[in-house]
Amino acid sequence: MQTPPPPYYAVIFTSQRTAVDEGYGDTAERMVALAAEQPGYLGVQSARGADGLGITVSYWRSLEDIAAWRKHAEHTDARNDGRARWYSHYETRITKVERAYAWEAGSGQAPAEAFRPD
Repeated sequence: MQTPPPPYYAVIFTSQRTAVDEGYGDTAERMVALAAEQPGYLGVQSARGADGLGITVSYWRSLEDIAAWRKHAEHTDARNDGRARWYSHYETRITKVERAYAWEAGSGQAPAEAFRPD
């Protein structure tokens, strides 16, 4: 996944799944597809462990874009379903990405930008 140069925003959604699975996969796929259609959406990364703990990070251009996504009617319905059936707990954190860099095995190059406090 390629994001633009910082600054941009990350929404970090950490969740603990329940044993209920009915409809979860389809809804999760729909939310990823729907988010991708929203103004300001930059991408998403997600992982879930065997214990049901998941972390999804979505990237956005602005706080206003994040607020609009949160208010989207279909996203609101999915959030309500999640609270009622699929999650025993979740937390959402929003942060501004000030610096970002990457490294890939075999590239022979150091990251383009290393962390350095101001």
